[in-house]
Amino acid sequence: MTQETIHPPVQVRWHKEAGVKYLVALDVDGTLVDHDGHMSEDVKEAVRSVAQEGHHIVVSTGRSKGATLPIVELADIESGYAVSSNGGVTLEIGKQYVDGYKIIDAVTFRPAKALAALHEKLPGAKFALEAADGSFFSTAHFQDRSFGMEAQTVSLEEILDMEAVRVVVFSTETDIDSFAEIIDEVGLHGVTYSVGWTPWLDIAAHGVSKASALEQIRKNLGVDPAHTIAMGDGRNDIEMLEWAARGVAMGQAPEEVIDVASEVTSSVYDDGAAHILRSLLD
Repeated sequence: MTQETIHPPVQVRWHKEAGVKYLVALDVDGTLVDHDGHMSEDVKEAVRSVAQEGHHIVVSTGRSKGATLPIVELADIESGYAVSSNGGVTLEIGKQYVDGYKIIDAVTFRPAKALAALHEKLPGAKFALEAADGSFFSTAHFQDRSFGMEAQTVSLEEILDMEAVRVVVFSTETDIDSFAEIIDEVGLHGVTYSVGWTPWLDIAAHGVSKASALEQIRKNLGVDPAHTIAMGDGRNDIEMLEWAARGVAMGQAPEEVIDVASEVTSSVYDDGAAHILRSLLD
């Protein structure tokens, strides 16, 4: 893996308000777990301690439902909410549900127009579609651990006829800079999208992001906007960091993520998430 530049932590004056229960949104890959999928004991303990004090921990990730739930379990989160598919799907976590969770929101869209335009510019790209129930369909035997399950191989024409909560486009024939330029040239309209660390594109319904899902959770919980915290390291975290009153970028985040954050913590390899979480403890 090619790591991004590691930024030194930016020290800010932030003080926990007595008696306040914060909403804490946590990205997964590069925040809670490293890029090998490992969650340190320090991070686990920090998440557990913050939850025990009554703060609202919300796992917020680009991963699908099936790949989000193992992180919820790993972090010992037994109740609350989780945001998956970059805001496309919101889960309520709780023992009262047979499977330990319930889908409370799934925002779907028709991706045909966007995908047809992308296929014309990137004829060798792979496409995968996540349906509202969490099932996956892909072209060219495209599989990824972020899907949380094995995708069923179908034709692009079949994908163009489906509704989605998220669509993934991945190219092995171009570098990240050229890929980003092509995405700009295509000029995707009527959808929300973000380019990842590699030639990987996530597409969701217009206006859907981690931030839009978190705002609905905030309202449901009755948390004051001033009492929101978010941590992340990717370009798909930008809206979330801007939404939060305290937006924290991980130390290995790229410059455009650093630029929108109110502070920077240590990298995921130095348990940066744990440092911020511990600031919430009495």
